[in-house]
Amino acid sequence: MEASDRTTEFLTLLTQHDRALGLYVYSMVSSNADADDVLQQTKMVMWRSFDQFESGTNFIAWARKVAFHQILNSRRQHKRQHLPLSDEMLEALSHGVAQLSERGEDRREALQSCLRKLAEEHRQLVLLRYFEDLEVEQVAERIGSTEGAVYRALSRVRLVLLQCVEKQISAGGAA
Repeated sequence: MEASDRTTEFLTLLTQHDRALGLYVYSMVSSNADADDVLQQTKMVMWRSFDQFESGTNFIAWARKVAFHQILNSRRQHKRQHLPLSDEMLEALSHGVAQLSERGEDRREALQSCLRKLAEEHRQLVLLRYFEDLEVEQVAERIGSTEGAVYRALSRVRLVLLQCVEKQISAGGAA
């Protein structure tokens, strides 16, 4: 693969998973300033070692592993400071955070699947309200309806989406 293609792949994957990686690091490091440093260092290490990442595999799992090692390195550098958690406890916490993150990813995938199943007019309501971030008044104006009708429709659609997501999660996937 050409270097520019790998660069594009890295940047695309990092952009897609940047929030999840940041949440992971900030949940594991007590100081925001230290978390900023760890996150920056993690991204630099990820870039330098991206040739070791196998395309098509789980990028966020790989990124969390890199981040975990950077967190451990940071803890070693600050070992003179009082650190309330042992490395073993930190590893257990890391595992728990990773599981929560994966559940969030499963819910996101299930939600995307459920959104695709909505009738076009319901999907449009959701997109206008939550993705274009329009107020209910603006949504009503855009679709030629009343605010009350939009509120009721959104309420029904949210319930349908919630039930669909829960059903898919309990069935074991977002297929």
